[in-house]
Amino acid sequence: MKTKIFAFLLIAITFFAKGQEIEKQQIDKVLDSWHKAAADADFETYFGLMAKDAVFLGTDATENWQNEEFKNFSKPYFDKDKAWSFTAVERNIYVDAEAGYAWFDELLDTQMKLCRGSGVLHKLNGEWKIKHYVLSIAVPNENVEALVAMKKATDSILIQKLKERN
Repeated sequence: MKTKIFAFLLIAITFFAKGQEIEKQQIDKVLDSWHKAAADADFETYFGLMAKDAVFLGTDATENWQNEEFKNFSKPYFDKDKAWSFTAVERNIYVDAEAGYAWFDELLDTQMKLCRGSGVLHKLNGEWKIKHYVLSIAVPNENVEALVAMKKATDSILIQKLKERN
């Protein structure tokens, strides 16, 4: 009896692991296709891979784009065939397939050099859609002090404006 239970558990774990791997491959394909659509200035594919209520956080502190706002901001770049080109050089994907959510982080080769993207995907009607994406410029620790000094004045003004809003 113990052997049968062990065999059943081993089979269940194997199927679960295989299912997780398939989900990760699907998500990897979605993210690669999304980045390729931007590089190809393919507006419809790019936004088709995002959930209708997706959020994109850009590298500037003021860039908290709700999907429609992000479409409006991005459209002129896509129309000029000059969107952006991000290529993942490293990616980690984590899946809760039962809940229909996944999250990831990736290092990207971009026109801004090394950046980090991270986000959340939601499985909607059997398809993984990007729900939330955060893009940040990767700054080596030894350069942080110089970067902070460079952006101190601008950040101080923005911090004050944000505090006044609250």
